[in-house]
Amino acid sequence: MCSDQSSCPASGPAPRHPVAAHPEQGWTLLCDGSIVFDDSGELHPDGSVVPPCRLPAERLAAAA
Repeated sequence: MCSDQSSCPASGPAPRHPVAAHPEQGWTLLCDGSIVFDDSGELHPDGSVVPPCRLPAERLAAAA
């Protein structure tokens, strides 16, 4: 078990650092309790959600 007791700053847009990472499952737990998914979506402790940022299929075909 990690003995690091640091936490995220209480205010401001300070960087959040990971406290647990599970790349094989596609998610990372951040110090503020948020879960960030590999597809760029987020789940916050208050239940709010940041949807993943996805390109429309037309733009993917043009990029390939």
